[in-house]
Amino acid sequence: MATQESRALTPELLDGIRSRAAGYDRDNAFFTEDLDALREAGYLAPRPLLETARDQRLLAAYAPATALGINMHLVWTGVARVLHERGDGSLDWVLRDAEAGELFAFGNSEPGNDLVLWDSRTRVDAVEGGFAFTGTKIFTSLAPAWTRLGVFGRQEDGPDGPRLVHGFLTRDAAGSDAPGVTTLDDWDTLGMRATQSNTTRLEGAFVPDERISRFLPIGPNADPFVFAIFANFLLLIGSVYAGIADRALVLGVEATRRRTSMRTGLSYAQDPDLRWRVADAALALDALAPDLETLAADVDGLVNHGGDWFRKLTGAKHRATETARYVVDQAMRLAGGGGYGAGSELARLQRDVLAGIYHPSDTESVHSTVATNLLGALEL
Repeated sequence: MATQESRALTPELLDGIRSRAAGYDRDNAFFTEDLDALREAGYLAPRPLLETARDQRLLAAYAPATALGINMHLVWTGVARVLHERGDGSLDWVLRDAEAGELFAFGNSEPGNDLVLWDSRTRVDAVEGGFAFTGTKIFTSLAPAWTRLGVFGRQEDGPDGPRLVHGFLTRDAAGSDAPGVTTLDDWDTLGMRATQSNTTRLEGAFVPDERISRFLPIGPNADPFVFAIFANFLLLIGSVYAGIADRALVLGVEATRRRTSMRTGLSYAQDPDLRWRVADAALALDALAPDLETLAADVDGLVNHGGDWFRKLTGAKHRATETARYVVDQAMRLAGGGGYGAGSELARLQRDVLAGIYHPSDTESVHSTVATNLLGALEL
């Protein structure tokens, strides 16, 4: 269970964030007050990945959707930091903008694109002074508040053939769409509701040359920019779901202590079967911190795992999200029927934790990555 203290996440700040979480979920509302409080506390500033991962795990134990939403900003600042530490200053402006209070979001996910970063359904056209992006992006967390949106698309007529173009859109004020950008009001999901990850439609949305971050070939590649995205996204996603599991286990233990058996007259904490269930959940959860934190420290320490990096990173995310689902399920069983009430915190955690199966890399992709690492590419 995560116990590291955070410089920004004070007990008072966290208690306020927890007090609003149920209301955001009930009203399907964006976490505006949380964002203001986190910005005021300096939480949006760039920092080492290990520190960020620990902070995100702690924050998620108080408000999973707030942590998941703010993750997207922290991923981009983490990408810029990873590149900077490896001698690549191409995204140093991201660090400066983040320090100045700009909010970054992810606009990479697309409907029907199971190639994730290896190709895109979004069309990119070269125009005077930059590039125009046309396509649909889904799961755009922080949709009501971002001022910088990372996007990518496919340019068919690149200098040497088709290529992928990565860049950042800008809007001057949170919530006001930039030219060629339309944010739909379509986020009505089972869980993680406060992220307000609305669909974003791009119709010739302009990215100037100076905000183009990469030109990359179609297909898998090990460019440091791609590595930085995977490292930050996967480890921070895993940390958020570990935080959900932390809270679920606490609630499960509390419920076990609180309930009394009519059959024996004893606390359920004395029931051997329930004690086994508590222990099994804790054993699974205890494995996550060494996994996630060791890899985060390796990223910060510039450790070179070579071709094993993607296996390790996707595996860590997979283990964290699947373990979190298991722990929440055990906590629901420990709580009994009371945990099934729509207004219970455990019921909300049960809905929130399910979102973990939809984040890249999905289970099938993870297993493909690991198999390729061990056995080589599939022969077609």
